[in-house]
Amino acid sequence: MTETEIERESMEYDVVIVGAGPAGLSAAIRLKQLDADLNVVVLEKGSEVGAHILSGAVLDPSGLDRLLPDWRERGAPVSVPVKRDQFYMLGEAGQLRIPNFPMPPLMNNHGCYIVSMANVCRWMAEQAEALGVEIFPGMAASQLVYGTDGRVRGVVAGEFGKNPDGSIGDGYEPGMELLGKYVFLSEGVRGSLSKQVMEKFKLADDREPQKYGLGMKEIWEIDPEKHREGTVTHTMGWPLGSDVGGGSFIYHIENNQVYVGFVVHLSYENPHLYPYMEFQRFKHHPMVAELLKGGKRVAYGARAIAAGGLQSIPQVAFPGGVLLGCSAGLVNVPRIKGNHNAMHSGIEAAEAAHAAIAAGREGDELHEYEAALRNGVVGRDLKKVRNVKPLLSKFGLNLGMGLGGLDMWTNTLGFSLFGTLRHGKSDAAATGEAAKFKPIDYPKPDGVLSFDRLTNVAFSFTNHEESQPCHLTLKDASVPIGVNLPKYAEPAQRYCPAGVYEVVEEEGKEPRFVINFQNCVHCKTCDIKDPSQNINWTTPQGGDGPNYPNM
Repeated sequence: MTETEIERESMEYDVVIVGAGPAGLSAAIRLKQLDADLNVVVLEKGSEVGAHILSGAVLDPSGLDRLLPDWRERGAPVSVPVKRDQFYMLGEAGQLRIPNFPMPPLMNNHGCYIVSMANVCRWMAEQAEALGVEIFPGMAASQLVYGTDGRVRGVVAGEFGKNPDGSIGDGYEPGMELLGKYVFLSEGVRGSLSKQVMEKFKLADDREPQKYGLGMKEIWEIDPEKHREGTVTHTMGWPLGSDVGGGSFIYHIENNQVYVGFVVHLSYENPHLYPYMEFQRFKHHPMVAELLKGGKRVAYGARAIAAGGLQSIPQVAFPGGVLLGCSAGLVNVPRIKGNHNAMHSGIEAAEAAHAAIAAGREGDELHEYEAALRNGVVGRDLKKVRNVKPLLSKFGLNLGMGLGGLDMWTNTLGFSLFGTLRHGKSDAAATGEAAKFKPIDYPKPDGVLSFDRLTNVAFSFTNHEESQPCHLTLKDASVPIGVNLPKYAEPAQRYCPAGVYEVVEEEGKEPRFVINFQNCVHCKTCDIKDPSQNINWTTPQGGDGPNYPNM
């Protein structure tokens, strides 16, 4: 049976939403608030809502306040206010506290909360279902359905049972077509369907390239004597060099737990850099090691973060649908916050779609959403910080941070000395040739504070059915060994935080490129950073992937 011969049942909805993150769930809730009779469905590829949600996270509650003003009374899992805000510059053996007073006001975390966004999303899903939203977890949206007029008409979801070679297996289930008057794509960073609509409708053609960071996070249970609930700590500097962007976060949540995270901007040049090992090395800094000593790691995960900001936001409305949240790249980089903007984007899209449906429209471009996003609260939030990332990239850590701080201050006052700076190269194109850089000698993990990748991946509770086709596809199978290995020392071996890719070299044999897709935590780094842009991340069958607890 070929793809064209597959017959699928279809279901009609007013709005089909792909992804049960903060953006998709906010959109679903707002649609039902506006009109209880609207038929709204949310598809989630994770085994449950929250299973694939990984975020810092210090939550700016502005989006939640707007969506559900009585969230406190409803019992939202948002209960740890930020009490202490501190920022350090790290050297190898010591640290320098940066005082809070020179920081621009927008960097203040007063009024924000330390949360598990996975648990916030689980709670939001309950609120949505109470309003009549249909939520289908374990349903990966694997294909777009186009109308005869070329617009996005819906998605295919729930396809199971293909053989590893892609052929139809004995227990094949074709999935269903879920069709809507509008389709909202809220897949998170570098979503596979979002990528397709951006290419088809040329949504990013006149924008700056999207920039990304790789965020890795562990949850630790620490000695109660060292726990300071509500403390938020950020660091920059060691172990990263001044030419590599990134930094860390340490958030003290309840129950003697801390979130320990590390972000590496994927614009780095040296292909020998190993982001995961930079994270593990960071935990051996005296300040961090002292905090974690006697504690234990209980969870691990990773995901890419959209970091391009205002200049990189694609056109967000296309025929038949819109992009929401991280699919549109709405993260405020210096604040390390995107969840509030994701919620605002869901609200704006819902209001635009509701008005259009009420007026008898469907399947067109929701220009009203585009305008509301750019001119409203999200646009204002991102405009103030639009130059921070390009200044860091251009001038390095010290000067770049100083100029970025100045620009945030002047933007707070309503002007910028720099205008709007450009990003230039994509993160893939920024990768330099291996011969021009020294390999980096990383210390071996000690199994106490630092861990090897495969040991840590077990704490992401990821799983993929091995009998399905590999969801990490190569455009040209010869490139990893023929091009990337001699030219870039095949960086996939290092930039992947889950050990999916390896180059196997056996005596007397040619090197082989192996893809261990079972390890994948759906971070999308490979799709972003591969210098040959040869790796395409697609959705595995529904329910597969990480099962994050409390991330």
